[in-house]
This record gives sequence, C-alpha cells and structure tokens, in this order.
Amino acid sequence: MQAEELRERIAAFPRWHYRFEFADGVTTPIYRQDHINRHEQRRRYFFDALLRVTGGTLAGSRVLDLGCNAGFWSLAAIEAGADFVLGVDGRSEHVEQAQLVFEAKGIDPGRYRFEQGNIFEHHFNESFDVVLCLGLMYHVSRPVELFETIAGVGAQLVVIDTELQPADASCFSVRHVSLENPMTAVDYTVVLYPSRQAVIDLAGAFGFAIVPLAPNMTDWEGMAHYRDRRRLAFICSTRLPLGGLQRETRRPVTPLALKVAARLRRPLRRLLPRRARA
Repeated sequence: MQAEELRERIAAFPRWHYRFEFADGVTTPIYRQDHINRHEQRRRYFFDALLRVTGGTLAGSRVLDLGCNAGFWSLAAIEAGADFVLGVDGRSEHVEQAQLVFEAKGIDPGRYRFEQGNIFEHHFNESFDVVLCLGLMYHVSRPVELFETIAGVGAQLVVIDTELQPADASCFSVRHVSLENPMTAVDYTVVLYPSRQAVIDLAGAFGFAIVPLAPNMTDWEGMAHYRDRRRLAFICSTRLPLGGLQRETRRPVTPLALKVAARLRRPLRRLLPRRARA
C-alpha cells in the first residue's frame, strides 16, 4: 500500500484510540497525546508479564482479543509470535481500523481475523490458548458471563486489565454510561465496576489461578488510575505457574482520599509564594 493511500484511509476515521506507526513516517492521529506513553507503559506492565509466563514468546498459541478496538494488542500478539489472532469488537469502525492496520503492516491474512459483534451473542466455535480482556471488563454488565465465555474457549492464560472500584470486599458498583460514546458499552447503559477481590473470586470460580500485577511504570503520564491502584492488570492461568510475577498488595486510593489530598495541596500552594518572598 502506498503511503498517500494509507494516509487517506487513516484520515477517513474520525478517531483513533491507539497510535500506530507505519513505513514512510505514516502514523495514526491518536486522540490524546498522553496515551502514547500510556499504551507503551501498559505494554511493559501486563504484556511483558504475559511473555514472562510463556517464556518470551506466544509461538504456537491461538489468541482471542475481546474488545479488540483497532487491533493494537492483537498486533502485539502477532509480533510476539502468535500463530493466530481473532479480534472481536462491538463497533464496526474499530474492526475496520484493525483490518486496515494489519493490511498496512503486511500481516499474513491466514494469521488473523477481525469480527464485529457483541461478545455475549457471538458464537465462538474455535479454541484459544490465550485470551486478552483489556479495558473491557468494566464496560460490561455481565461479568460472570464474560468469564463463561473466556473459559468456554479453553483459555489457559488470560490477561485482564480493568478499572476497579476501591472496596476491599468482593463486590461490584453500578455505573451509568452512554452508548453513543465509542469507548463504552455496546448493549446496556449500566455497567458493573469490579473490586480487585471480585476479579480474583471470579477467576477462581472458573478454575484460574490469578495474580494482580504490581504496576511497574517508568513514566506516569496518562496513568493516574494505575498510579492510584484504581486500575490494575491481572494474569490468570490454568496450568502455567505464575510465581515469578510481582503481586500488587497495596489498596487502591479511594475517591475520598483523592479529594482530601487535593484540598491539602491547595493551601500549600498558596503558602509557597509567601515563603519564597519572606
């Protein structure tokens, strides 16, 4: 594909959530610049952890990417050696973006497929070794059914990256969303935010060992929810050992604590100029 044609096809989409780089300096216009760092930090956080579990490669693995968006993590799986990736997303725009990215990257069409559909209505007639559930769990209203889908495809490894509600108990909080927002749910206007323990309990109920990953970011730009432990990634496994992963044990920062901290900072900022003049 010629660079000018690629630029035109990229520009035809109103919004890109991920930045992709192609030959001849062609890139996708990511909608938030701080997300360039965000996604690279996420890669070293949970995708590198996945590769540590698998010995540094996904060779021989079939990967299912749920809520695949434009195929950023599907591409990461292919580049890590995955034999095949199926990406499923509820919005046709994301599926078209993913197909364009893989075409422009010259990926063998026999190694991937992207399909539009609600994952709870989709018929998965194939088995997969690895399931990626990244930025999806807090956009659904049926978390148990989500795990049924994951377990139903025979997954041995699952990577979950999700926003969390800060309770210590195993529970969910109800949030209201707009279906018009391309980054939220595709079926119901209410979704369930899990607590960390709820994710752990759900995974255990379906036979998975699970490790909540300790954040290892080197740059917190665009990463506030991870910094405050209001968003975490988890590695789940039915067979491979997870003992080499660093487990997150700290509690998330509650909204009340964030408000208190912000109020404490305000008088300090007012005092600093006075001290400087003294």
